[in-house]
Formats: sequence, C-alpha cells, structure tokens
Amino acid sequence: MLDAQAPAPAHVAPSADVDESATLGPGTRVWHLAQVREDVVLGAECIVGRGAYLGPGVRVGDRCKIQNHALVYEPAVLEQGSFVGPGVVFTNDHLPRAVNPDGSLKSGDDWHAVGVRVCEGAAVGARAVCVAPVTIGRWAMVAAGAVVTRDVPDHALVAGVPARWVRWIGRTGEALLRLDGTTWRCPASGDLYLERDGRLTLQDAPRPA
Repeated sequence: MLDAQAPAPAHVAPSADVDESATLGPGTRVWHLAQVREDVVLGAECIVGRGAYLGPGVRVGDRCKIQNHALVYEPAVLEQGSFVGPGVVFTNDHLPRAVNPDGSLKSGDDWHAVGVRVCEGAAVGARAVCVAPVTIGRWAMVAAGAVVTRDVPDHALVAGVPARWVRWIGRTGEALLRLDGTTWRCPASGDLYLERDGRLTLQDAPRPA
C-alpha cells in the first residue's frame, strides 16, 4: 500500500534535456525543451519552465520557480522559495570576450565564471538582467525589465536601468507603510520591520490578539 504522505517523484517532460549527473528533488517538474546541465542540484517541489536553461553546477533550493526561457548561467545559486520570471538572464562573465588579445578563441580556461545569488523568497521579474557578480537579498523584488548591476538589499524593490531602490516591501510583496522614522509595517501580514543604515530587518514583535 502506498504511503499517502510520500512525496511525488520528480517529473521530466520527454522533450527536456536533463543531464544524468543532475539531481532533482521530489516533486520537482522540468517542462518541455528545458535544459538542465551537468551537476545541477534542484531541490524539492521546484518548477523549471519551458525552454529554461540551467548551467553546469547551478544550485537551486526547495520550492523555487524558474519560468519559461529563463537563462540561469553557472555558478548561480537560488535559495529556497526564489522566483525567476520568464526571459530572465543571469550573466556569469564580468569581462566578456569571445577571443583573447592574440585573436585565439577563448576557452573555459581563459576566464573565471562569476555568479548571481538569489536569496530566500526573492523574486526577479520578467526579462530582467542580473549582471554578475550580484546578490538579490531575502524577499527582495527586481521589477520586470530591470538591469541589476549591484547588490539588492533584503526587502527592497528595485527597478530601472540600472536598477535603483524604489521602496521597501514585505514577504507578501506588498509595499510597507512607514510608522515612524525607523519602523515599517506590512499592511497584508502585520509584520513589523526596522530600518537601520539603509537596511531593513523583520522584527519578532508579538502579533495583536
């Protein structure tokens, strides 16, 4: 008799290309024409959309969504609960060149890959470009079409080219309301946040009865 609580196995669409050395967690789904390269690790209950690409050795935590045609180049790291929108690009070469100064074609030994890190719960909107090396902070959000060239703080919404801070947001994605000079509140969850030195942290304040 099957255990009703047992996690479902990973599902790979017939047209997807998943290297045999990749690791897929239970409940993870890889959809049509996606490519998952060597030594990729995907956590449990992830979704890899149609035509998405994950480069060799990319690390993805549990319950992440990587939408259609996103290009996640190594050595990117996505922490649990990350969202990568359709058509997003994570670069991995800070000084891109096809050839060396002598005109010879560059090989993997002629450059050092740099990566993008997306921290827990953060979201990167459709067709955004993250120029490595950058870190997208916890529960931050990158607006659609933005070009990120520097680290994004926790709980920040950034937009534009280059991406700049727009407002603070909570874990629900809602804009936070300022209560005083340093305290912010999420209108959806009631969570309280403290702002200090340009950074926002969630407070362990008791909830109203």
